[in-house]
Amino acid sequence: MKALVTGANGFIGSNVVKRLLAEGYYVNALVRKTSDLTFVNGLDINLFYGDIVEPESLLPALKGVTKVFHVAGLAADWGTYALFEKVNYHGTVNIAQKSSEAGVKRLIYISTVAFHGFGKINMTENSPVATDIIPYAKTKYLAEKWLWNFGKKTAMEITAVRPGNVFGTNDRTFISKYIDALLKGKFAEINHGKSKTCPVYIENLVDIIMLVSNENKAINNAYLATDGLDITWHEFNSTLAKYLGIDLPKISLPYGLIMAVAMAYYGLYRFLGLQTEPFLTPYRVNNGGKNYHFSIEKLRSHFGYSPRISFEEAIRRTVKWYKNQND
Repeated sequence: MKALVTGANGFIGSNVVKRLLAEGYYVNALVRKTSDLTFVNGLDINLFYGDIVEPESLLPALKGVTKVFHVAGLAADWGTYALFEKVNYHGTVNIAQKSSEAGVKRLIYISTVAFHGFGKINMTENSPVATDIIPYAKTKYLAEKWLWNFGKKTAMEITAVRPGNVFGTNDRTFISKYIDALLKGKFAEINHGKSKTCPVYIENLVDIIMLVSNENKAINNAYLATDGLDITWHEFNSTLAKYLGIDLPKISLPYGLIMAVAMAYYGLYRFLGLQTEPFLTPYRVNNGGKNYHFSIEKLRSHFGYSPRISFEEAIRRTVKWYKNQND
C-alpha cells in the first residue's frame, strides 16, 4: 500500500515514515520547501513539496494513496491564534477534504491530550475540554471536532490519536532541550516534581498509530496515547539523570512563584510584540507543576494494547540517541 505522511521531516513524522517503510509501505512524504530534511535523508521515500495551508499543493502527494497520517501542525505554546488556526485547523480541513476527493481510505489524525487541560489524573477520551487552553490545543481540538462531523459526510475512515508528552529519537522539541538544561545545571523541579505526568516513548506511540491505522474498531474513534505509567515528574527526572550519569539537581521552585514569573514573562513578550518565545510560559509551568495524566484503558480494552518498550529502556535509548547527536 501507499501512505502519505504530512510533516514527514519532523519528530513524530520521521518515526512514522521509518515504521511504514519497515512494514513494506510505499511512502509519500509531504514537506515544505524550507523544511530541514535531516531525519529523512537517505530514506526510500517519495518526497513531495507542499503545504497543508495550500490545498492545491497537496494533490500530487495524494495520488494513489490509501492511508494518510496527518502529523503536520504547529506545536508550540507561543504565537498568535490566527497562525495556529491557519495551520492546525484550516490545514487539517484542507488535507481531509483533498484526501477524501483523492479516494483515500483512512486518515489518521495526530491530535493532542493538551485540550483536556491540567489538574487531574486518569483523564479519558471523554473528559471535558478545558476552558483555558492555549491556541495550539484549542485549534487541535477544533480540527478534531470538525473531522468527526466530516466523517459523517465522507466514505473516508477517520481515526484520531492524542499523544501525551512524547520523547525519544529525533526529539529536538522537548527532550534535547530538557537534557541540555539538566547537563548545564539550569534545571529546577516545580513542587519537588510531585505532579503526575504522561510520557509516551516515540516507538510506543508509533506502535499505537500503526495499530489504530489497521483496525476497523478504530474507525470514528479517538485514543489517548501514553505509556500508561503512574509516574511523577520527579521519577521521570531521576531516571533520566541516572542514565545520563549525573546527580539530579535538588532545586525546587513553588508552583505559585514560578507561575507568577511565567505570567510576567508572557505578558511582557506580548506587550512588546516579540516574536521569539519566552523562556517560561504558563503552559510549561502547568505541565510541570500540575497533574497531567491520562488513562489508556480504551486502547487496552479495544485492542489489548500494552507498551512494547519499558520506561527504563525508553530512557536508555533516548539518552543514547542524545549522546550520539552531540558527540
